[in-house]
Order: sequence, then structure tokens, then C-alpha cells
Amino acid sequence: GSKDNTEKVVKNFAKDKSKRVKFIKHKENKGKGTAVKTGMMEAKGEYILFSDADLSTPIEEFGKLKKAIDRGYDIAIGSRGLPESKIVIPQPWYRRYIGKIFPLIVRIIVMKNFRDTQCGFKLFKKKIAKELFANLVTSGFAFDVEILYKALKKEYNVKEIPVKWYNYKESKVSILKAPFNMLKEIIKIKRKVK
Repeated sequence: GSKDNTEKVVKNFAKDKSKRVKFIKHKENKGKGTAVKTGMMEAKGEYILFSDADLSTPIEEFGKLKKAIDRGYDIAIGSRGLPESKIVIPQPWYRRYIGKIFPLIVRIIVMKNFRDTQCGFKLFKKKIAKELFANLVTSGFAFDVEILYKALKKEYNVKEIPVKWYNYKESKVSILKAPFNMLKEIIKIKRKVK
């Protein structure tokens, strides 16, 4: 459902460089959570990584997450919130401000376990990814919170890993609508996820 050039870029990459890339499209925008769920449920590998399309966390950071899985963790998540994290290009001040409020709300309402639930760079063992994403109750940006909350309830071992992160100006999130929608989704997670 994206209206940017993502479809063209992915189709060209799949055609020119890799027959292993599968392009999947929702006819309408159903939210980031639904889009990521669709990809996770289609993924075939032994380990499944989701990464933001703008590569704000460079793919070279994958090795850090894979090492945690190799050490016995079920899930490894990239984090911008740990002291060792490296924010190479920061977000504008107003997004950083919202970025500090949201984790506080998550800690108050849902869980206190993570410094950064929203970094779009997470690695799962295949079976666990399929289980956690199968019955997603949120469709928007708070899906990360839901997945991590479910993982804790099921007593999976989750490791938060400091990563490099770059803000890209082209990244589009409505700072008026997104926080309100995420708050609604967090309340929904607390009420509906068992």
C-alpha cells in the first residue's frame, strides 16, 4: 500500500540481482504492522530478520543480532536506546522528543523490559516468528510492542543489542497522528493480548 518508489526498487532488484526476492503487495495501505506480518509469514529462512526499507540500521549490523541467536537467545532486537548504541544521524528534535515519551508510555502501560521497542531491525528463529506474528491484533506502528510483549509472556529469551542507526529525511511518519494511534494500539495490546 506504500505510495513511494518501494515497489519499483524491489521489483528491479528482484529482476536484476536475485531470484530469491519475492515481491508482495497489499492493494491498500493496511499499516506497517500488517505489512511486516505479511512478510514474516511468507519468509522461508531458518532465521527471519525484518529491517526498515530505508536501512536506517545498516544490514551490516545483522551479525550482532545473529551472534545473540547463536548464543541461545530466541529473538535479538536492534536498539537505539542503549549506552553503546550509535546514532550517526539523529532525528529532528521533535521526533526525538516523541521518541522519549513513547517508551515511557510502553513502560507504564505494557512492559518495562526494553529501552527501544521501535527500532525496525529484529531477528527471530523461524518457528518463533511464525507463532508471534500469526495472530497480530495491531496493524500500525505499535506492532513491535505487541510482538515483544507476546514473546515475554511466552518466556522467550530476547536480547536487546546496541546498533548503529541513521535517520533519513525521507522517512515519513505523521507526528500528529502516529503518537495518538500508537497509544490506542498500546491500550489494545494490554487488553487483548493474553
